[in-house]
Amino acid sequence: MSGGKRSRRDWLRETSRLALGIPLGALSLADLAAAEAAAKSWPLPAPPYPGEPYPAQSNTPVSDISSLFPSDPTKYRFTLEEDRFLEQVERACFQFFWDEANPYTGLVKDRSQANGSDSRNVASIAATGFGLTGLCIADHRGWEDKRKIRDRVRNTLRFVATRVPQAHGFFCHFLNFQNGERVFQSEVSSIDTALFICGVLTCKAYFDDDEISSLADTLYGRMDWSWLLHGDKNLSMGWTPEHGFIKARWDAYSELMMIYLLGIGSPTPVMTKVNWDAWTRTYFEFNGIRYIGSHAPLFVHQYSQAWFDFRGKRDAYADYFTNSVIATKVHKLWCLELAREFPDYSDDLWGITASDSVRGYAVWGGPPAMGRIDGSVVPCAAGGSLPFLPEECLKVLRTIYAKYQDRAWKRYGFVDAFNPLTNWYSPDVLGIDQGIIMIMAENARTGFVWEHFMKNDIAKNGMARAGFHAIPSDAPAAAKPIVPPGYPIFMVR
Repeated sequence: MSGGKRSRRDWLRETSRLALGIPLGALSLADLAAAEAAAKSWPLPAPPYPGEPYPAQSNTPVSDISSLFPSDPTKYRFTLEEDRFLEQVERACFQFFWDEANPYTGLVKDRSQANGSDSRNVASIAATGFGLTGLCIADHRGWEDKRKIRDRVRNTLRFVATRVPQAHGFFCHFLNFQNGERVFQSEVSSIDTALFICGVLTCKAYFDDDEISSLADTLYGRMDWSWLLHGDKNLSMGWTPEHGFIKARWDAYSELMMIYLLGIGSPTPVMTKVNWDAWTRTYFEFNGIRYIGSHAPLFVHQYSQAWFDFRGKRDAYADYFTNSVIATKVHKLWCLELAREFPDYSDDLWGITASDSVRGYAVWGGPPAMGRIDGSVVPCAAGGSLPFLPEECLKVLRTIYAKYQDRAWKRYGFVDAFNPLTNWYSPDVLGIDQGIIMIMAENARTGFVWEHFMKNDIAKNGMARAGFHAIPSDAPAAAKPIVPPGYPIFMVR
C-alpha cells in the first residue's frame, strides 16, 4: 500500500463475510447448468462501498463433484486429433527447456523471448526442476536423442550438487545461468527448491541410472527440515543472508502441499503429521459452491498436483484433487461473470493466473479479484488445469491457437499472456508457466509424471504419514468433510 490507499486485494480480504462451519449441502445439476448458462450474461452487482459486505449468497453450498457436473470431467478421453494438438503444445513447451538451458550447468532460464534467441542469463531453480521433468517426458516420447537427454540430466544434477551455493540444502530463487551464483539478492526459497527437487526425484524414478539416483539422493538428503521449520510447526518461506528468515510461513492452503509432503517423507523423522495438520484449510464460497482455497492465483491448485498424485485419495480434511476440480470450475464461472466488463471472456476463452501483463509481472486472478484485471488471458491458467477440467481447458487452448495464433503462438508455444481487447501480447514465455502446461498436459493424457514420481519412497511415505488413504469406490458422492468448527468461510465474488 502507498499513499494511504488500500489495494483491492486488501479491501476484498477486509470486507469478506466470515461464518463458522456448517454442514455441506447439494446443488442440483439443473440449478448449476442454469447458473453456468446465465453467468455469461449475469450483470455484476454494484460493488459495495469500503466496509460494506457483498449481498448474501442464497445458493445452497456444494462440495461434491457430482453436484457440479453431469458426469465426472476427469473421465473425459481426448480424441486422436485432440491428443495430437496436446502433443504439439507439450513439444513446443519442451523446446524452451531444451534451448534455454545451459548445456554445461543444466540451469534453465527464468524467462525467454517466445521465439527464442534470448541473451538474458538469469536462471531459476524452479524452472530447472520443471525442465528436469520435461527431460523425462521427452525421453519417453522420443523428442530428442536419448543419450543427449541423459547427459543433460547428469550434467544438471552434478552441477547443482557440487557448484551451486545452498543453505542447508535449499537454493536461491534466481541464479546466474552460467555459473550458478545468486543474482538479484534473491531469497533461499523453500517453494522453488521444492519444485526443483520434484524434478530431481522424477528423474531418479524414470532413469535407470546409478549416477542419477546417487546425485538425487545427495540433493534431497541435504535438505535440513529442522532449519526450515526454525522452531515452529509451519515451514518458513525462505531465508536471506542479509536479513535471516522471511517472516512469512507456509501456514495456509496454497502450493505448500509439495513442501510438506517432501519433508514428511524424509527418512529422518523431523517432520510428522503434526506439521501437516498445522496449516489452515480456508473455505471459500462462490455462488453457493464451496471449496478450500486461498487469496492467491489459480496456480496454487496446480503446482503440488503436477507431481503428487492425489487422485482417489484423501486425508482427514479433503479430497484435494476434487477440490482443485471445483476450484478450477469456480474460476471459469467467475471469468464468465467478468465478461460484462471484459467481453473477450467466454466459455471458450478464460483463465487468469500470475503472469506477465502490460504493466509488468502481475499476481492476479480470483475469485475474489486480485490485481488490476484488464481482460488479459493467461494460457497456463487453462493449460495447467488440464487434468481437472480436460474438455473445458482444452477448448480454451484450441481457441487461442485457432483465433490468435499469429501473435499468441511462437517457437516455445503460447506466449505468457495476451489481451485481445487491447491487442497486447507478451513477447516472453516463463519457465514455470511453460512447465506447468507441459507437465499437466502429459498427466491429463497419460498420467506419466504422476506414475513415475510416485514410485519414490519419499512421495509414498509422505502421503501415508500425512494420513492419506484411498477413497472407497463405493463411497457416497456427498461424503465430503464438513467445515471444521472455527474455520472461516470467505464469501467471494
